Amino acid sequence: MGKTKIAAVYCLMGIAFVLGMASCSSGTSYAELLRDERKATNKFLAYHRVETQIPADTIFEEGENAPYYKLDEDGNVYMQVIKAGSLANRPKANQKVYFRFMFYSLFEWEPGTTPEMVGNANDTQMGSTYFIYGNYNLQQSYKWGYGLQMPLKFVGFDSEVNLVIKSQYGFSDEISNVIPYHFNVRYFESVMD
Repeated sequence: MGKTKIAAVYCLMGIAFVLGMASCSSGTSYAELLRDERKATNKFLAYHRVETQIPADTIFEEGENAPYYKLDEDGNVYMQVIKAGSLANRPKANQKVYFRFMFYSLFEWEPGTTPEMVGNANDTQMGSTYFIYGNYNLQQSYKWGYGLQMPLKFVGFDSEVNLVIKSQYGFSDEISNVIPYHFNVRYFESVMD
């Protein structure tokens, strides 16, 4: 992990700590919020196959029945590869990556259900979403969190993944809410840049 990424992660963690301390005044401690997040995440993952190791050849099983792969040591991000896309065409540092997404809170998930999803995958009026790959100094990248970019180490453009992202790696403006999300994301290369 590069120095910029590490700094961004520590910055996100620091913000989470400070904002989490503010939540203590509402009667729920930050530790309790993290415990609830962990429970919701574990509940969801218990109903799916989970691989704790990334394949040595980085060739992931694909499809709706593929396992969720743990992408980081602390279990903040899990990825299910629906379609790996073009492995020969992956984003480079500071390249604009467009994406379409849908998501829901894992607090709303129950076995056998899919909560109402929100996002821009089915609504073109919501406009384009993008980040600058690997550059967390820019608000356009930072606001989406670290987790949405992690799959691009392993999949290429025109890929589709499902992600479980805990709050510390999720939306920067929602870190203090400590909400884990399930995302469906498709990544696209910019044809204009």
